[in-house]
This record gives sequence, C-alpha cells and structure tokens, in this order.
Amino acid sequence: MKLNEIADRPGARKSRMRLGMGVGSGKGKTAGRGVKGQKARRGVAINGFEGGQMPIYMRLPKRGFTKPNASTFSWINIGRIDAAVKSGKLDAKKPIDSEALVAAGLLRRSKDGVRLLAKGEIKSKVELVVYGASKAAVEAVEKAGGKVTVTKPAAEAAAE
Repeated sequence: MKLNEIADRPGARKSRMRLGMGVGSGKGKTAGRGVKGQKARRGVAINGFEGGQMPIYMRLPKRGFTKPNASTFSWINIGRIDAAVKSGKLDAKKPIDSEALVAAGLLRRSKDGVRLLAKGEIKSKVELVVYGASKAAVEAVEKAGGKVTVTKPAAEAAAE
C-alpha cells in the first residue's frame, strides 16, 4: 500500500446536499425550511420559546442553592490503592498522601483534598493521609494493619 493509494471505502463520506439549487434537486425553492416566517430566515434561535405562553422553565418552581465557594474533592477507593501498591506504583512503607497518589497516576489532581472510599478490598499494610474518609474505608484499612490519618479540621468534621 502506498500513500497515494489510500482512500475512504465507498460510501464512507456522504457529499453535502446543495440547498436551493432548482426544483429537480429535491431541495430547491425553500431548501427544506417550509414556507416563509421567522424559522425560514437565517439566524433564528428560539429554543425554549413557546409562542408567547409562559415557558415551562419559568412556570416550574426553582429550589435549592449552589454554594459558589463549595469545596470539591477527589476520591479514591481502597481497591485501587491496593492494586497500585501491589504493582509497585505506590510505596507502602511511606505515608501515602494526595501528592503520592497524583505522582502514581491514580488521581489527575487533588482539588481541595482527597476522600477515601471503601469499594474493593485492601490487604496491604499502608499509612494513608487524606482529607476525609468513610467509616467503612477506615475500618478496612485498619483491619489490614494500616492506619488512616484524616486531616479535615475538627469543626468541619463535627458539622458533618
């Protein structure tokens, strides 16, 4: 095979329909836009407009609130940490914190902190330093002989 012989398979690319090119083209005269009116013109964007009736997004009640400065956390399951320790990406002898997890490629970034969750099992004895952890995750790590240090401030932990 040569570079000049490379081509798409027949039917892989469909040619563009040329609109308004005579009645015989199948898309002549109104070019598939129906007849006259606002929607037959260019530059019309009327999504959500209901013909003067109050739109549904305005009729329905709004509830809730999104906190503008809310903390967002990265999370990781104990099963992934165990797999990383067994594969040699993480060193079980050193404390494993958010920087170690990012360096090992288990997390893309640590955001405002890392939460430890309990999906999977852990058999490696590891020392974890995380912002937060579920009770089940802490129990599983301690059962395997490890230790979890939670760095969340006490006032936030009491509020939760």
